[in-house]
Amino acid sequence: MSVKRMLRNAVAVAMVAASALLAGAATPPPAPTPGLVADDPTDPVRALEYWLDGAGIREAWATTRGKGVTIAVIDTGVGKVPSVFGEAVVGGTDVSGSGTPDGRSPVGAVDPDHGSWVASLAAGRGDADGTGMIGVAPEADLLSVSVGFGAAAVVPFVDQIADGIRWAVDNGADVINMSLTTNTLDWDPSWDDAFLYAYEHDVVVVVAAGNRGSGTTMVGAPATIPGVLTVGGVDQTGTASVEASTQGITIGISAPSEGLLGVSANGDLVSWDGTSGAAPIVAGVAALIRAAHPDLDAANVINRIISTAIPVEGVTAVPDPLYGYGLLDAAAALSADVPLVSENPMGDLAEWVRLYRRADAEPLPDPEVTPVQIPPLPAADPPSEAGSPLLPSAESLRYGTLPLIALTMTGILVGLGVTAAARRIRTARAKSTPAP
Repeated sequence: MSVKRMLRNAVAVAMVAASALLAGAATPPPAPTPGLVADDPTDPVRALEYWLDGAGIREAWATTRGKGVTIAVIDTGVGKVPSVFGEAVVGGTDVSGSGTPDGRSPVGAVDPDHGSWVASLAAGRGDADGTGMIGVAPEADLLSVSVGFGAAAVVPFVDQIADGIRWAVDNGADVINMSLTTNTLDWDPSWDDAFLYAYEHDVVVVVAAGNRGSGTTMVGAPATIPGVLTVGGVDQTGTASVEASTQGITIGISAPSEGLLGVSANGDLVSWDGTSGAAPIVAGVAALIRAAHPDLDAANVINRIISTAIPVEGVTAVPDPLYGYGLLDAAAALSADVPLVSENPMGDLAEWVRLYRRADAEPLPDPEVTPVQIPPLPAADPPSEAGSPLLPSAESLRYGTLPLIALTMTGILVGLGVTAAARRIRTARAKSTPAP
C-alpha cells in the first residue's frame, strides 16, 4: 500500500470514529493502563489527531510514552492548563525580559499561544479519562523557555536564543524544540557556542523549516545550522505542503503540518498549520526514542529518525529539498534494527565553525635572514677650532663677504660711469645752444 493511501485511510478511520462518537454510537473509553497516560482513540479530539496512527505514534506507545525524558520548548511560553500541562511542565524561565520568571506567561501580541500549541503537540497529557488532545510523548516532562520577537522583547533575539539553549541544557533537557525561524541562511556567531554547548551535552535539537505562507521560501537559521534535525511539513496525504512548509537541503525529516490541533494558554483547542507543529511531533518521537533506548547518544537518535523514514513516491535521491529523508515513522524509529553511527548525520557544527568562523591557519615559518655586508663609511673630517661668532671665518669670507664686496664695487663703478656720461651729454648740449 502506498504511503499516501495509508495516510488517507488513517484520516478516514479517524473521521469515522469521531462521527460515530458524536452520534452516540461509540464504545466506552478503555480503562487507563496503570503508569500510562490514558488514550481513548474514539474520542472526537483524539480521532482528529490523524498523525497518531498515520505516523505510527500509537504503535510506538506499546513500547514507551516518553517517561523520564525532558523536552525543552523554546517558544512564547507554555500556558498553565492543568489538564494538558499540569504535571508536565517541571521548570521554566523567561529570556525575553518581558515574561514571568517561570516562563509560563504568553509573550508577545502576535501568536502568544504559539508556545502552548507547540508543547501540547510534543507532550500534552490530555484528560485523565483518555479524552482531549494528547501529545506524541505524553509522559515526557517539559521545560518552558519563553522568548519574544521584535518589540515584544527587551533582550535582543539572538541573545535570547543563546541564553535559552544554555538554560535548557543546564536544566536537564534531553530534547530541545525550536519552532521558529529568522528567514536568513546565516546566524549570529553567538549561536555557534550555544548550539555546540547543546551538542556537547548530548541534546537533540529539533527545528522547524519554516512556511511559505509566512514568507519563508527557503529554510533559514536555526534550521540551517549543522547538527540540528530540521523538519519539513506535509499534508494529510503525505504530500509536501505548499503553504505550511518550505524547502531546503537541510531538511532531514517530514511530518504533518496541516490540520493540526493545539491547546492555547487559556485551554481552548484550536486548529492550525505550519512546520511549527511538525517540529514538536518529531521532538516527541525523539523523546520516545530516548526513553526506549537510553543508551543512544543524540547523533544516533537523529539517525534512527531519518534512517527509518518512509520513502516518498517519486523521490529518487535523499535528502530531498522537500521531504528530507522521507516521512516520519515513529514505530520503526523505535523498533527497527539501525546500525550505530559515530557522527551526527545532519552535520558537524564544530568543523563548520573551524572552517568558516575562525579557521586555524598553519603557522608561518620563521624567515631565514642572511646578513648583508655593508662597507664601512669614510672617516669623518676632523672638527675645526672654535672661533668667535663675531669674526668672519675663511668660509664666510670666501663664499659670502668677498662676492658681496665685488658686486657692490661693480655697482658703484657702473653708477659713476653713468653719472659722468650724463654730465658730458648736458655740457655738449649747452655749448651747441646759441645764446639769446
